[in-house]
Amino acid sequence: MRKHSLIFGTVLLAGLVTGCASNAPREVAVDRLTPDEVAQLTPAATPILSLDEIVSLTQQKATADDIIAKIKASNSQYDLTASQIVTLSKQGVDSKVLDYIQSEREKARLNSLAEEINKREKANKEAQEKLKQQAWRNRYDPFYDPFYHPFYGYGPYWGSHFYLNNHLHRRRR
Repeated sequence: MRKHSLIFGTVLLAGLVTGCASNAPREVAVDRLTPDEVAQLTPAATPILSLDEIVSLTQQKATADDIIAKIKASNSQYDLTASQIVTLSKQGVDSKVLDYIQSEREKARLNSLAEEINKREKANKEAQEKLKQQAWRNRYDPFYDPFYHPFYGYGPYWGSHFYLNNHLHRRRR
């Protein structure tokens, strides 16, 4: 008797362990942007006011705020490398102007990424809503079963009104 209870306990324990082991949490797939996609999403730099003009304005003793105002008015954006920033700094361009150029470029990049993320989230929500509606439709639609036949015949609990009501219900959809 003791041997049977030991075997039964072992089988029960093995069943519990395998049952718990098979319910591992599922990893969520994350759709990530590759560096090439990020580069495509980033708006192209449009330097309407050239870097040489910025240097000439600096040499003409224009203030940093005046240069920033001209950059804003021309709606220019620059994609500067570190060496270009150092060169401009050596040519006398104020650090406030260089900071403005870099911050505006970063804002444009972040805004374009945020728009792409919002677009993907909206598409994901629409797909989830469509799946939810389809699940509700399949759950509560009495005619989704291929073997469903609405007429059960005439009986004590269902009469001809059951058949007619179902056909009227079907025509409304």
